[in-house]
Amino acid sequence: MSARLLQRLFFGAVTLFLAAPIVIVAGVSLNERQTLAFPPQGLSWSWYAEIFTDPGWRGALLASITLAACSAALATAIAAPLAWFLWRRHAPWAGVFRLLGVAPFVLPPVITALGLLSFWVATGGYGQPWTAVISHAIFFVTLPLVTLTLGLESIDRSLLDAASTMGADERSVLRTVVLPLILPNLVCGYAFAFVLSLNEYIVAYMTVGFTLETLPIKIFNALRYGYTPTMASVSVLFVAVSALVFSLVARLGDLPRLLGALPADEH
Repeated sequence: MSARLLQRLFFGAVTLFLAAPIVIVAGVSLNERQTLAFPPQGLSWSWYAEIFTDPGWRGALLASITLAACSAALATAIAAPLAWFLWRRHAPWAGVFRLLGVAPFVLPPVITALGLLSFWVATGGYGQPWTAVISHAIFFVTLPLVTLTLGLESIDRSLLDAASTMGADERSVLRTVVLPLILPNLVCGYAFAFVLSLNEYIVAYMTVGFTLETLPIKIFNALRYGYTPTMASVSVLFVAVSALVFSLVARLGDLPRLLGALPADEH
């Protein structure tokens, strides 16, 4: 048996192993009755419809989308000037800002969540929806920071020198040269922050409790009253949204390149 065939069999087995939980959850979500049976006993899409027709699930879905969209936008807005500063200013102390940017994502989520909880309780903001937006933005700022840093580092600085020679000031260089080149990285960073914010539970729960019920919080709350296939339907929806978002990012640009992979001729 050739090495290439063994390699394909190995990666095929890994793919099946990773895909198996998703397949099982998807099968469970199609049960006609309220059961965890797999293969599904009868086929029904009613549990998916309940996400949009039940006021509780629909409200949680809208809350999750709103939180993810706002926090991802804020994270990107914080990361963009920070990445630009670190790229343009080669100061010895600039690395401190990069360390501060990645620190929330490096620490265990529960540590970050407890720190944010203590901060919002001390400042009187605990329980307010906007605290979850700020907390998620701080927690996920690393993602757009990394993608934007990769995009900026891939820019040929001679382009900036040429633009300056033609009379463009710093703001014009940023608007006409830099931003068009890093737009795919900007969108990629936003997409990463959006998807992870959509799925995040512990930081949102620690900062707003039950005053803002996102889909992950709704799932944990609903578990107290017993299992329904709607929970599995929400899980499948999360996977579908993530796949859709990253497919759109891949169509916008070279996804491996956006994530920092070098072209073949640079290895």
